[in-house]
Amino acid sequence: MSEPGAANVVIVADEATLAQTVAERFLAHAEAALRAHGCFYVALAGGSTPKAAYALLAAGYSEALDWDGVRFFFGDERCVAPDSDDSNYKMANTTLLGPLCIPSDHVFRMRGEDNPEQAARAYERLLLANLPLEGGVPVFDLVMLGMGPDGHTASLFPGSDPHAHEASLVRAPFVSNFGTYRITLTPRVLTAAHAIDVATAGPTKTAAFAAVVAGGADPVVYPIAVLAGAGARLTWLVDRVAAAGLRQT
Repeated sequence: MSEPGAANVVIVADEATLAQTVAERFLAHAEAALRAHGCFYVALAGGSTPKAAYALLAAGYSEALDWDGVRFFFGDERCVAPDSDDSNYKMANTTLLGPLCIPSDHVFRMRGEDNPEQAARAYERLLLANLPLEGGVPVFDLVMLGMGPDGHTASLFPGSDPHAHEASLVRAPFVSNFGTYRITLTPRVLTAAHAIDVATAGPTKTAAFAAVVAGGADPVVYPIAVLAGAGARLTWLVDRVAAAGLRQT
């Protein structure tokens, strides 16, 4: 259900219901895009809630959608091989793409096994060649995201300005907390999407969620605050535990 007075915030009972909501919204966005222009361009997220939602889509909705019209991209990736257990691609392929027998030419993965900067530039070219453009910026129908306890989203982490290198569409930042590079879409691409759904759950997310929803959060501290620029196209999908701090804001 939607919290009264909280625009673009959908609060559900628990993590299982959250996964179901994410899956149902995926279908709704897909059906609308397919009706509008015959193709659905989506950037997938990693994490436990998307993983559960992907499994639901593959198991219960295989006949509910024209999957041939869907083009799958990724919001970020770890710098690992595609068969690594840490790979966002592997998770999506195992739970969604493989079970639905999605053709490989409909899946556009980030090449985490390549040199990070080269992989970022290659993905930027891929976006420009395969997505609709508005003002030179690739536009997704839906970007799926999560939020970490520290307020990171995609691979935009606290401690550095997520707006740095603003002209770029894809970056390969070094994440000092993990001692490794990541590949990520930039705010310029994320906020250009027709819809952005951020799913997050659990007690470790409560403080960051309350701080960001209150408005005015520093994106160097909470990088997900950059999504505020998307306005009404941004929807938060949270469980009651993650939303518990709202009444304190």
